[in-house]
Amino acid sequence: MTVGVMLPAGDTGGATNLVEELLRQTRQARDAGVGSVWFSQLFDHDAITLAALAGREVPGIAVGTAAVPLYPRHPLVLASLAQTAQAATGGRFTLGVGLGVQTLLEPAYGVDYPPPIGHLRESLTVLRQVLRGEQPRFTGRTVTARPPLPTAVPGGGDVRLIVAAMGTQALRAAGELADGTVTYLAGPRSLEEHIVPQLCRAAARAGRPQPRVVAAVPAVVTDDVEVVRQTAAVHLGAYASLPSYRKVLAREGVAHPAELALVGDEATVAAGIRRYFDAGATEVVVIHAGMRSARERLRTWALAGELTAAADLRPAAVAGVGGGR
Repeated sequence: MTVGVMLPAGDTGGATNLVEELLRQTRQARDAGVGSVWFSQLFDHDAITLAALAGREVPGIAVGTAAVPLYPRHPLVLASLAQTAQAATGGRFTLGVGLGVQTLLEPAYGVDYPPPIGHLRESLTVLRQVLRGEQPRFTGRTVTARPPLPTAVPGGGDVRLIVAAMGTQALRAAGELADGTVTYLAGPRSLEEHIVPQLCRAAARAGRPQPRVVAAVPAVVTDDVEVVRQTAAVHLGAYASLPSYRKVLAREGVAHPAELALVGDEATVAAGIRRYFDAGATEVVVIHAGMRSARERLRTWALAGELTAAADLRPAAVAGVGGGR
């Protein structure tokens, strides 16, 4: 059980070169004792490229994406990028993919959004074949992959593949065809009662190993709790209107995503993180830690490093974390 961090974390607005700034922050995460750094994907930077650079520049730290939309990239393109990142980092890369948000992606790219679950399954099938070193020969309804030349990258094998999945059908696909899931704004109740059971049952039926459950959790260690909660309400407000997130919020029994943010001193945030592990998460990734300031980001990352060092996150192990701050 480890605690990682997500980049960008919210405090890169003044950067003159985003890549250099995120590499600098990756080094800060490593120095804080954090075991993994994950990169989000929107319309600006490329998450896989950043993960490859960060893993290459900062030895020892695991890197990943959470998550690259499958639309509109062909799975052969994603597999090529992922294997390259794996080779560049010496085997420390995890490819996190997802369906993305149709209402954002389709207008941006001007290409019809495919039937989501069918496209997810077909894309994962091709990705899994290539990442296992096989030469794909696949023809589906939304994906065709019949490359005439080799697709394997020497040194780039054994890429771990996880899926941003929280709905039942997506979780089944992730359990059957990938190595696990990465969740966002799914609280402990959603993990314990819905996500983990669905995912594990699907993996077991498919004869797959126990899946990874990576929970991305908004968290800020701060003394200004009310101010940061107000900032979180603005920062996370857009997700309240998206159907996929409304479902997990309803399952969790909260009205607004900001209610899931872990905000407070070290003991408060550590206790909140432990609830995710108790609910079945195998890894927690702290996100939006710098939504208000770099100082709070670094303080939060220091806690993440201490929790990772504690390893088992037993109550006795975290009781004194951050003491005296």
